[in-house]
Amino acid sequence: MNKNSFWLHLLFILGFTISGYAQDAKEKDVEAIKAMCGCYEVAFNFAETFAPDKNYKFHDRYRSGALEWVTPVEESNDKIVLQHLLIINDTMIIKHWRQDWLYENTGLYTYYKDNQWNYGELPQDEVRGQWTQKVYQVDDSPRYEGTATWIHTDGKHYWENTTDAPLPRREHTKRNDYNVTRRTNRQEITSYGWLHEQDNDKIVRNDQVEDKILAQEKGMNYYRKTEDARCDPARKWWKENQEYWARVRGEWDAIFARKTTLKLLPKANDKRLYEVLFDMDTSASSEDIKDAIVPFIAPDNHRD
Repeated sequence: MNKNSFWLHLLFILGFTISGYAQDAKEKDVEAIKAMCGCYEVAFNFAETFAPDKNYKFHDRYRSGALEWVTPVEESNDKIVLQHLLIINDTMIIKHWRQDWLYENTGLYTYYKDNQWNYGELPQDEVRGQWTQKVYQVDDSPRYEGTATWIHTDGKHYWENTTDAPLPRREHTKRNDYNVTRRTNRQEITSYGWLHEQDNDKIVRNDQVEDKILAQEKGMNYYRKTEDARCDPARKWWKENQEYWARVRGEWDAIFARKTTLKLLPKANDKRLYEVLFDMDTSASSEDIKDAIVPFIAPDNHRD
């Protein structure tokens, strides 16, 4: 073997090894993401921990709980979609948040403030091996997005990212002293299920001055697995409603495909978007759903 052949052979082996390692890592990532599916008793815990202003009055701790079903609704080679469904009093089902996972995704909608998301592109090299988590509201409108690498080491499996978001649902109708939540989200697979850990900055943002941190907050949301049979009502409800919500996702996907600034109105015709979509007949066509969403998009964002 001459010198040139040796180096070509070596490069081939290295390339094959790296490719195999990347595929193995991706398979572990997929396993971790899908491990979040199932029936869970969820405990939500939040507490404000620090404020730069010594005169700031800390708000009461927040604690709540729920029975929740997490189910995969889409899956392809580079995309996994998980839908959360709340079960109230064993019979009432509420469509909850949704998380999409995209492999090596370069396009993100980053939250700015006042219900506005700005679209941006990342270089391919920056997202190599990473997964973007896109989180959506109950009406499938955007909430927050971020990209990072799943970590599998020392027996731990977790994903962590920091990104801006609107106020959490537990506060957005109760407070107006801040307008952006900078969320550090850590989702870790555990022996009991999974943990959604948060370190949040509550930020005051305007166009004239630098961001101001009003307070910081710790969140610990525990998803503890329970018998799947307890979530049978959610499974049945989703089977009856999934086609309608697939059409809703499709209309939002068409809006996101514009890849431009998106600003949403809190109300249209004195109603919130989730009220309109939740009240629609599940046989509604894609065109009906589009007509329902369009009034909530700020006028300068409208397109045919």
